[in-house]
Amino acid sequence: MYKTGWIVNGPNLNMLGFRSKEHYGSETYSQLMDSLINYGKSLNLELQAFQSNHEGEIIDKLHTLVKEKCDFIILNMGALSHYSIAIYDALEMVKVPMIEVHLSNIYAREEFRKTSLFTKLCLGQITGFKERSYYLAIDYLAQLEEK
Repeated sequence: MYKTGWIVNGPNLNMLGFRSKEHYGSETYSQLMDSLINYGKSLNLELQAFQSNHEGEIIDKLHTLVKEKCDFIILNMGALSHYSIAIYDALEMVKVPMIEVHLSNIYAREEFRKTSLFTKLCLGQITGFKERSYYLAIDYLAQLEEK
C-alpha cells in the first residue's frame, strides 16, 4: 500500500475559515490539515501538508518530491490550476499517483474555473464537497496497492 503522501495546497488556501463558507467550508486551514493528518494516521498513512501563495515555492516543493520518498500527492492548486504551465511541468516529473481536489464545485462557478491544466496528470478529480473532498481523496489513495 502507499504509505507516505503530501497534501500540496496553492494560493489563498491559508485563508480557509475566512473565505466564503458556501464554497470552501468553515474550518481554518490549520484545523483542516491537522484533521487530515490525523485521519491519515488512522489509515496507516503518513501525511504532510504544504501550502504557498507563491508559484515558485510550490514548484520548488514539487522538485523535492521528485527526489524524496513520496508515494502520492493530493493536489489543490486553487486558482493556479487554471493557468500554471510551470506547475504542470513540475508535476509531470513527480511520478506518483495524484488526485486533484477542489473544495468548491468548479463546474458550477465562473467559466474560467471550469478548466484545470492538471486533471490530465491525475488519477482523478474531486470537486465540490468542501473539506470532505480531501477525505475522499485520502480514502481512495489509502486503498491503492503498489504497482
